[in-house]
Amino acid sequence: MTSRSPRDTPLRLVPRRPLTAARRTATTRRPRPPRPPEGTPPLPDLARLARAELAAAVRLARWAGTGPGTAGPTGILPPDTLAAAAAALDLTPGQIRTAWDRARLSGLIELHGGTARPGWRLRAWDTDDTAVLRGWVALFDAWSLAHPFLPGDRSGPDPSLVAEVVEAAPQLLSFLHLSNGPVPIDTLLDLLRQRVAELRTERHEPPADGAGDPLPTLLDWTLEAAVRVGALRPRDPQRPDEVTLTALGSWAVWVKLEQICVAAQGPAGHMEQSAATMLRACARLSPGPARAEYRAWLAARPVAPAVAELLDTARGDDALLRGLAFEALRVVGDPAEPAVRSVVDEPVLRPYAVLWLAELDGGDPDTATGLLTREEATWLWVDTAAAVADHGEDHLLVSHLETAVQGSVPGLLEEVRDVGHPRTVQVLVALAAAHPDPVLAKAMRKAAFQVHTGEA
Repeated sequence: MTSRSPRDTPLRLVPRRPLTAARRTATTRRPRPPRPPEGTPPLPDLARLARAELAAAVRLARWAGTGPGTAGPTGILPPDTLAAAAAALDLTPGQIRTAWDRARLSGLIELHGGTARPGWRLRAWDTDDTAVLRGWVALFDAWSLAHPFLPGDRSGPDPSLVAEVVEAAPQLLSFLHLSNGPVPIDTLLDLLRQRVAELRTERHEPPADGAGDPLPTLLDWTLEAAVRVGALRPRDPQRPDEVTLTALGSWAVWVKLEQICVAAQGPAGHMEQSAATMLRACARLSPGPARAEYRAWLAARPVAPAVAELLDTARGDDALLRGLAFEALRVVGDPAEPAVRSVVDEPVLRPYAVLWLAELDGGDPDTATGLLTREEATWLWVDTAAAVADHGEDHLLVSHLETAVQGSVPGLLEEVRDVGHPRTVQVLVALAAAHPDPVLAKAMRKAAFQVHTGEA
């Protein structure tokens, strides 16, 4: 900039890309993704199987997007909507209830204020095989919610035992996958007993207690639920005591096992660290390796606590960690939506949450900032500048000046003074020290002094 007066100094407006300027450039090449076991159908064939499993859910989701689509406050279809859907789709009420649960669990339907609307996954259903498979895997992960255990009487097994069986199910499925063929149910029952005993020992709990042995019943429920979501083949009448994974089920278990391997071999070795420690390490990585580290960290813990920890980290004082926490939440995707939506009214997190939700809905990241008010966009600019000032280099901070929504330096300084960000003074001082134009640097120092003394 050659002008000696800040009054008419323009800023080049460019699409904002939060925090990328604060990351160091790296040339690390990501390893080639592992190949599924020999005999696994190609992804288009797997997606065709997944589409068949969720066909009724897709029909209902599309109906909900064009019809009434109204659910109760708990997400349960009221009787009149249930009857309307059954009549429109020529399905029984029971089939509608099942399809509704599947549509919600697989991300085909989203609930907003008691109203159902098509999820982003439904919009990509006919064209994106990856979206289809991820939707089916979401249903596969939630098999115990899609087909909950309903004891025949009040003397059913202890709910804690049911929870332990759900926790043990991945080991049973992994055994089926590694066996690569039919497995006797008695073998699975022995494995289930062993795993439940291990869980109780780890938690210093007494052995499972109850009338008779409830584990055979709970194993039957687990296997039947896996059949109903398409992970297990229906039992062969000629060999009713054996079970086998479907192609979809085997592929999904392989994906889960690969995620565990990634977690055990975290690229930067931070899978057991706190979210803050992991994110600080990722600040030194380029986007690709950073996403691999996010995936490793997330694969090592349940989704809900991981999302909660990321959001709690984002509430802290480090602006860089705040931005990186939402980058990690992008890796989580749909399962993080309720938690992110719940923080939209928190001033510190609102700009990040609004942009995250817009991108989840399929919005263009370069234009999503239009959803923010002018004040929110300026607050986010200061927050990102604070991250660059703390962790970046001077020339990156000067480059960040060009990403402001204002069209001139005086306009930017005026709005920055009024936005109320707690790091405004430090950002302006850092900009003044880094900027090569003495006139602009002086204007920034003056604005920093005004904010510091309360003159803004």
